[in-house]
Amino acid sequence: MSEIHAETVPFVRDTMLPPQPPPPGGQGAVGWLRQNLFSGWVNSLLTVLGLIIIWLLVSHFWPWFAHAVWRADSLKECREIIAATWGPDATGACFAVIRERWHQYLFGFYPRAEYWRPILTMGLLFIALAPVLFSVSAAIRLRVLVGGGLLTLALMYVAGVGLPAMGFTLALFALALFLARSAPRGLLWFTLLYPFAGVWLLWGGTLWLPLMVLAGAGVGLVIARLLATRLPALAPLIGVAATVLFLAFLAAPLAQAAARALPLWLPAVESREFGGFLLAVVIGVSGIAMSLPLGIVLALARRSEMFLIRIFAVVFIEFIRGVPLITLLFVASMLLNYFLPPGTNFDIILRVIIMVTIFAAAYMAEVIRGGLAALPRGQYEASDSLGLTYWQAQRLIVLPQALKISIPGIVGTFIGMFKDTTLVGLIGLYEPLKGISDFVRADFAWKGIYWEPFVFVGAIFFSICFAMSRYSMYLERRLSREHR
Repeated sequence: MSEIHAETVPFVRDTMLPPQPPPPGGQGAVGWLRQNLFSGWVNSLLTVLGLIIIWLLVSHFWPWFAHAVWRADSLKECREIIAATWGPDATGACFAVIRERWHQYLFGFYPRAEYWRPILTMGLLFIALAPVLFSVSAAIRLRVLVGGGLLTLALMYVAGVGLPAMGFTLALFALALFLARSAPRGLLWFTLLYPFAGVWLLWGGTLWLPLMVLAGAGVGLVIARLLATRLPALAPLIGVAATVLFLAFLAAPLAQAAARALPLWLPAVESREFGGFLLAVVIGVSGIAMSLPLGIVLALARRSEMFLIRIFAVVFIEFIRGVPLITLLFVASMLLNYFLPPGTNFDIILRVIIMVTIFAAAYMAEVIRGGLAALPRGQYEASDSLGLTYWQAQRLIVLPQALKISIPGIVGTFIGMFKDTTLVGLIGLYEPLKGISDFVRADFAWKGIYWEPFVFVGAIFFSICFAMSRYSMYLERRLSREHR
């Protein structure tokens, strides 16, 4: 082995060269364009073709948007204003119909004096979701609360809500911001209580009935915890049975007695008065909240080693996935009443929520099953080597990894389900896309209006679905730990 010394080596650099700036064409806007749009002749050709298509679309539709009329009392008046301003052959949008009927697109036929209730319910949704969806980042949580509060107050102002309701809403968001900064876990109480508060605010009636439902859930939980050490296998079933019995036999009488002693109530609003985006959000949020846990249970059941449980899950999932959603909605609308006792009043929105949840859960189960199948076998063997039970292994090791893998599919299912809420218009509900638009066109003043409602409704749907997709990307980045 030859020896190499500093004296025998002709030249050895003892200092590092200073970094050189990148070439002018590789930085700034020019560098971005060369890297993303003109990196090769194929990419350059596609860029030019895309610019030509965009120019054709903009040049074709821009006059229609540029000549839009926002203040008019009828479609005829809109056309007269467009002809007088831009010429007899000019075309333009008549967005005055949105200005006149925006409240119906948002709230359907909900009483105008009670608009503060659905708006407050939407605001409380921001408070309920903030500690769940943004549990790690305090800064993002605060921005969500501030943005949700400003949006809620702005909607209340536009809807003409009184100062007392706006002051109460402002106080709630101030309390939520205080808890988010000082005691973030306190916001979870909003999340737990939100379903009961939301149902009471939207449908009204006595406050004691949702309180008794909450009490029934508490009774079942207490009984299950007391029996957890003596009967660990039967404790959850006994707790569920106790809750069902309490709701079936004690909830209504206790609520009536409490209402006579201390009446706490809001004017009742029937489900037939729901419509527009209020109806779509109620069905969509309820379906999203319930289909995910049901889909997890179905995915685990389909991979179960118990034959009957696996077969039942397979039959249920394949049957629901093989039937169109509109068929299930017709079942909810007409056929379901034939299987209920005579005189039973089963709310139509509740029936739709059940069917939409079942439909979405079947697809959710397959998405989550794909995440479970993607996990290496060593993860299951590692949980067995640690001595974990089945449910401990699923909760601590398997499901967190499977759900992280399945995030794109889960959010895609959520977005598809939310857009599918427009199908309820085929069973007589006034959803925003067709039901409310047909009702607006029935007015002679707006007869013949066509594209403007679709543009307005589509913009709102796009905003909500785009927000869901961006949250999915944020969640994927936050949970990406492969290279940390």
